[in-house]
Formats: sequence, structure tokens, C-alpha cells
Amino acid sequence: MNKMVINHLEKLFVTSDAATIIKETDVHHPAARMIAQAAKMQENECGDGTNLLISLVGELMTQADSLIKMGLHPSEILIGYEKAGKEAMALIEKLTCFTASNLRDEDELVSCIKSTIASKQFGLEDFLSKKIAQAAIHAMPERISNFNVDNIRVQKILGGGIYDTEVVHGIVVVRGSETTIRSVEKAKVAVFNTNIEMQQGETKGTVLLKNAEDLLGYTQGEEDAFEGFIKALAEAGVQVVVGSGSMSELAVHFFEKYGIMAIKIMSKWELKRIARAVGATPIVKLTTPSAEEMGYADDVRFKEISSRWCTVFRRDEDENKMATIILRGSTVASLDDTERAVDNAISTVKALIRDGRMVAGAGATELYIGSEIQKFAKTQPGLDQYAVEKFGTAFEIIPRTLSENAGLKAEIVLAKMYKEAATSSVFGIDCSDGEVKDAAEAKILDALDTKSWAIKLCIDVCLTILKVDQIIMSKPAGGPNINNQAARRPDGYDG
Repeated sequence: MNKMVINHLEKLFVTSDAATIIKETDVHHPAARMIAQAAKMQENECGDGTNLLISLVGELMTQADSLIKMGLHPSEILIGYEKAGKEAMALIEKLTCFTASNLRDEDELVSCIKSTIASKQFGLEDFLSKKIAQAAIHAMPERISNFNVDNIRVQKILGGGIYDTEVVHGIVVVRGSETTIRSVEKAKVAVFNTNIEMQQGETKGTVLLKNAEDLLGYTQGEEDAFEGFIKALAEAGVQVVVGSGSMSELAVHFFEKYGIMAIKIMSKWELKRIARAVGATPIVKLTTPSAEEMGYADDVRFKEISSRWCTVFRRDEDENKMATIILRGSTVASLDDTERAVDNAISTVKALIRDGRMVAGAGATELYIGSEIQKFAKTQPGLDQYAVEKFGTAFEIIPRTLSENAGLKAEIVLAKMYKEAATSSVFGIDCSDGEVKDAAEAKILDALDTKSWAIKLCIDVCLTILKVDQIIMSKPAGGPNINNQAARRPDGYDG
């Protein structure tokens, strides 16, 4: 289910991505802020699984609260939670039900990332996972461990529907060429991180013009020097020039004259990305770049997408292979949300390259761990067994939330899942038809790395919060408030 979030700048987000919701809400309570920081770490580490972490922390804290009300001391709960946490981490390592062996195979990669997208964009997972898999496979270098998530770009273009989304090999810039040259192959590229225009004098002077020749010859020297710079570029073999900021009409005229494709980029980040994509060094003064500073592109081509002028840079070098997913949609909110789902899926690809093991999704893994920990609690002496049992019960929150969001009766679903969990760790709830089924067979899989990080961070943050017995807030020291008391006289007379 989606949430509508309005942040402190009145910006609207419609999303079910927990990381975005936490990032955009103003969290003031110190304990809640610790959970928000744990979610941020999960996002940095795996790019996904934040929802699992936040739901689980919330439920563990609720269970701890009920134990404290029963009369258990927090130290007993801490011991129980620590024991149960170790048991949970040991259990998850044994629950692998599939290992991704060949991530260059499109079908295998699609089945691995599909459930990540389904949790954010339910109904579009088949289509989007195919597009992301195509982009990821194109951007994978020879040594797969060197895969860089930055080599897959997302470009959002309003108009059309989500099914008009396409994958382009190369980097796409939503700018057309300033000149009439529309495509260049095997091109040398010069990237300038400065305005491309004639040099202006730094001082102001008065010039007396006596006749028409004086007027015509006034700027001739500067124009000749500027033409000399562009001619030198053409002689060095540069066929594409990328500049930031303004590009004067005279510059466009000379680029046209020497048959050079000129592109104006307004964003310095985009300029850096293009420079990286073509292997060029951005130059800050208008001089002819050396051979090392120049970039190279196999193909630079103009393309029109939804009445927007775009330029595609393609370079087929192994370390620079880039793919761009051009997302299409009718509203900015839906495009932003789809982009977040794509980013999560690309992070999952990175996690799978690091560790290809996968566990059953659909709440199967969580419920199995929960039921095993509840059995483990029975073997524990002392009061901490209550805490261990509650730790196990907390894991129910994942399948419970899944079934409630799918409009099903949670108690019936949980009863069926507990029955299956007695013998197997792969039975989960399929939200599309409401059946409890073998998640591994239905290809509902989650990366083991993402799950184990979420549980690890979740246990850490829970134990940290439980160890706190007092919150001491530092408030601004009492003294004259400068803003309100500026007009007051030192003797206290308000007059």
C-alpha cells in the first residue's frame, strides 16, 4: 500500500518505499531517530530491506513494552533478545533455497530481482525486472565483481505510459545538439567545464569609432582568435564538444562551420557523468585538449523521445559500458516512485554479485525463524525465556502485514503458515492469489545478504534502545533571548 508523504518543503511523495518515507519525515524523538539511522545504514549497505527493518524493530519494541508491563526487568529482556538474535542469525544462514550462479543469464537475473520490484511496484514487476536485467547485463564488466551501480542511469521523461520504458545502451542526455550535426560515429569528445564564448575584456574603456571600417574591425581580432581556437579543435580531430553554461551564437556559428556537434549541459553533475562515460577530463579553460584529456565515443546520436530532444553517447569499452533506462510515465510522482524501485533492484543485483545466496520471500523465512525461536525459548531456563519467545513472536509481523495489505484474514493465513513451518522454511503468502504456497517454487525470492543485514541492524538498534533508562534532553540555556529582547532596556523598563 502506498503512503502519501508531504515533507517540510511541502513536496509531495507517493511511495511505499520505507527509506524514502523515513528520509522525508522530520524525526525528532531520539529513540525513533536511532531507528531512522539504522534504516539509512541498511539503505547504504544493501539498497533494500528498510521496510523489513523498521517493521521488525517496531514489533520487537512493542513486545518488549508488554514484557516490561508484565514486570520483567529490561536486563532480562536484553539477555533474552541477545540469545534469540544469535539464534536468528545462525538460522538464516541455513535457509538458502536458491543460489544465483550465472547473473549474465537474463531469465535467472529477472527471477532474482522480481520480488524486490514487486514490493514497490506491484503489477509491473515482470516488465520492469526484464528492462533492469537487460541494462544490468549490458553494464556488467568482464570481471563481474567490478560491477558499478553508477553505470546504470535512469532518465525520467514525462509522457507515454510505463510500458513505453526502454533501455538504451549508453548515456542519455535530455539536450539536443546546438548545431545541425545529428550523429557522429567513432568520435573524439572534448568536455569543457566553462562557458564557450569570446573572451571579454576585464576593464571598461572608451572607444572612438570614426567610420564604418572601424566599426567592422572593432571585434575582428577577438573573433579571429576565437575561430582559431575552434579550428584547432577541428584539426585535433574533435567531432563533439560538450560545454557547461552558456554557448554564444558566434561559437555555434564556428562549430557549424567546422562540422562539430556541440551540446550545452546545464548541470555540472551531468557534465561529470558524460566525462566519465566517454573517458574525458573536463577542462576549465578554452584551450585545445591533449590526447589524454579527450574522450572517445563509438557513437553519439540525436534521438527524439516524447517531443524531447535527447543525445545518446555510446562507448563500448569494458570499464565504461553504460546503460540508461528511460522511464516513461504520466506524473512526476509515479516516475519518481518507479525510479526508486529501479534503484532498489540495481542495488539487489550488486548484493547478489557479492553473495548469490537467496532465501524464500513472501514472509516464509521470517515466520520459520519466528517459529524456530519460539521452540528454542522452551529450552531456556530463567526469566529471559519470555523475552526469547516474544522475539520469535515479533517475526509474525512480516507475514501478518503482507496478508493484511493483500486484504486477507491474517489469523487464517498465519495458522496455515505455522502448520507448514513445522516441516519446511519455504512456505509463504502469495499476495496475488492469497494462497500459502512454496515461495521457492513460485520464484518469490529475497537476497540472503539483504535479510541478514536487516536482522543484524534491527537487533543492534533494539538492544541499544532497551539499554537506555533515561533520556536527558539538552535545551538551550536560559538567558536573554536576543531576538525577543532586542528592544528592551537594561533596567527592565519596557516603556
